[in-house]
Amino acid sequence: MSGHVPFSHRGRSFSGTPPKKGSIWSMLRDMLVRVRSKWKYLIAIVLSMLAISLLEFVIPQLTQYTIDNIIPGKEYQSLVKVGSGILGAAVFLSLFNFLNSYMVSYVGQHAILDLRNSMYNHIQSLDMKFFDKNRTGDLMSRITNDVNILQQLISSSMLQVFTDIITFFAVAAYMLFINWKLTVILLLTFPFMIYFTRSFGKKIRTSFRVVQDSVADVSNQLQDSLSGMRLIHSFTNEEHETKQFSERNKENMTANLKSLKYRALLGPIIDFLNNIGLIIVIIFGAWQVMNGHFTVGAIVAFLSYLRLLQSPVRNFSRVISTVQQSAAAYERITEILETKSEIYDQENAQKLSEFHDKIKFNGIEFAYDSGVPVIQNLSISMKAGQVTALVGSSGAGKSTLTSLLVRFYDPQKGSITIDGKDIRGVTLKSLREQIGIVSQDIILFNGTIRENIAYGKLTASDEDIAAAAKAAHADEFITAFPNGYESQIGERGVKLSGGQKQRIAIARALLKNPSIIILDEATASLDTESEHLIQEALQSLLVNRTCIVIAHRLSTIQNADQIIVLEKGSVVETGTHESLLNHGGRYKQLHDLQFPQKKPNHKAAPPTQKPARPRHPGTL
Repeated sequence: MSGHVPFSHRGRSFSGTPPKKGSIWSMLRDMLVRVRSKWKYLIAIVLSMLAISLLEFVIPQLTQYTIDNIIPGKEYQSLVKVGSGILGAAVFLSLFNFLNSYMVSYVGQHAILDLRNSMYNHIQSLDMKFFDKNRTGDLMSRITNDVNILQQLISSSMLQVFTDIITFFAVAAYMLFINWKLTVILLLTFPFMIYFTRSFGKKIRTSFRVVQDSVADVSNQLQDSLSGMRLIHSFTNEEHETKQFSERNKENMTANLKSLKYRALLGPIIDFLNNIGLIIVIIFGAWQVMNGHFTVGAIVAFLSYLRLLQSPVRNFSRVISTVQQSAAAYERITEILETKSEIYDQENAQKLSEFHDKIKFNGIEFAYDSGVPVIQNLSISMKAGQVTALVGSSGAGKSTLTSLLVRFYDPQKGSITIDGKDIRGVTLKSLREQIGIVSQDIILFNGTIRENIAYGKLTASDEDIAAAAKAAHADEFITAFPNGYESQIGERGVKLSGGQKQRIAIARALLKNPSIIILDEATASLDTESEHLIQEALQSLLVNRTCIVIAHRLSTIQNADQIIVLEKGSVVETGTHESLLNHGGRYKQLHDLQFPQKKPNHKAAPPTQKPARPRHPGTL
């Protein structure tokens, strides 16, 4: 690949359990475990397979009887019986094949349903560290594309594989019974078939793994491009993105061609070995007939059995690509399912009671990556019912502290307690139910306004939703839309302004009714008028609640009960707005950078007139 790829965001990046080479049988066993509740169907499938295998013997037997008995004896009346027998066998074969195919598909679809649900549920349980290191497009590809490949195996190929295995051993046993010498000579070709099938199977599986990784790369590229279309158009980088997508697509095509080469080679090799077997039967069979050891009807029947014996091998060589592709997909699926979350409920975790006293960070040390500390030996406390502001330079660790409080991550050292209880000893659900977050980067789902507000409390009534919207100063603009609360907001709320999205987020937090509110740069990117409305909405949100504010605009935190100044993951100052200004430390430096003092203009104002103090939007 030529050219620089911005942000290094184009390559595959799965970070989880190392790839695990599982056998095809372990994959099929896992699928069977997922459908244990369908045991009646499984029994019916086995019985129908046995019936199919037995019926496969009927037509060759009737053919042999016709050649060896009816034709020499000119038993014309028996022809109708033989024809009826063959027709009956064909009808029952068709019926059992249909029933078997449908039941296998029915059971297989339930296995796929369970597998996809298991993957989604497991991904929901993983911690933020996992999502920090893995691409959205790759995860989507594993849940959709890889599971769909397994679906193809179960709905079509698995039936053929199981049926062919039963048929192969049944036919081989019968052929050994009727002519063991000829059968043994014939079976000498099968080790070569097994060797080539295994050898090519491994190559096909490896190549399909590359194919599926390249599909994930295409998904990543597509997800990035579609979600960042405004940025692409604004920088007129359409040609660059088209080139990037074309390169990913070409890599996928190259990988596919390599896998197709192995598939194309295997089929002719198996057919050649099957023809060797046919030659053996014709030559040695004819020799036995001429010596009186075999009848003409028997050799014709034996050729039919040969077809039945070779058919499973031929079929398996054709479905081996699907089987190995499924095995490669199963490896990628297993990587997800075997990834363990580092954030989980400890054994005997208790439910966190309603917060009423104090939050304490005790000797916290944390790093996203080893060797790069973000928080260092930090100890602070926050009282219930008060507003605590976190300020400092970018990268000082402000947002990281709130992420630790919500247990998106756990510190490497130290503890966080709420009312004296270590948050690692309480359930995640009870902890996060008490915390509401309103950030600068608002996450809204593609749906209606009502659905996005109701996300704070899924059981909320329309009256509760409207009340929350009014308290957030959102009801006025919502009702101005033609469809009101049923208006579609588009992906990530693209049809709303920044201030409107913020007020919906506040309404959602109000509906949740948490004890602790985290405001992470909630007004940083808004204009003065929108900020004023948001500040009024926040006043409703903060009533009787504990608030943690992360702010760069110091004008919004002047009334905070406590201001904690962070630098390089450590506390450098703590106090109120006035006390910190009087102290003359880091907070005053930040304040003076935002509000530089103007030099007196003696010509513009009389000596007795004091310069007016700047007025700022509403504060917390």
